[in-house]
Amino acid sequence: MSKKTLYEGKFKRLVEKDGWEYIERVNCCGIVAMLPVTDDGKVILVEQYRVPLARKTIEFPAGLADGANTNQSEESLEEAANRELIEETGYSAGKMIFVSNGAISGSSSSDVMTVFRATGLKKVGNGGGDQTENITVHEVPLKEIDAWLMQKSKEGFLVDHKVYAGLYVLKNS
Repeated sequence: MSKKTLYEGKFKRLVEKDGWEYIERVNCCGIVAMLPVTDDGKVILVEQYRVPLARKTIEFPAGLADGANTNQSEESLEEAANRELIEETGYSAGKMIFVSNGAISGSSSSDVMTVFRATGLKKVGNGGGDQTENITVHEVPLKEIDAWLMQKSKEGFLVDHKVYAGLYVLKNS
């Protein structure tokens, strides 16, 4: 069966194929997420309001790999990861270490995310995101992260499930 476009916006397209309705990204060649930890053991997380959830969330820094943001035809996933890390947190990574790639929500989206552990961090700016974002950066000692996340949940924040998966990687590496 052929794929049919039901709607296309600036960033996403709703398609139907074989009875499935799902979302595809428009003008994007990949999605990246970073697991940044400073040399002194602080996990870097971001807080931002997410309109679809109508709440603030706690997440690892993440973003899109695309030529539109860099005036290139396509950027590597590592380049995109470091660009997004700087933009959102103000930290640049000395090294991006591949962790995994996989589906974000295979039942509703074709998105595949590539995750990197960001090491050798150096503060190079303020972060906070681009002109469309209002990001707060949190630096939390890894040994205190569980209690900190529990407190944020009690305050009404939603913690992205990828945070818990990423923390498992960080605590066991």
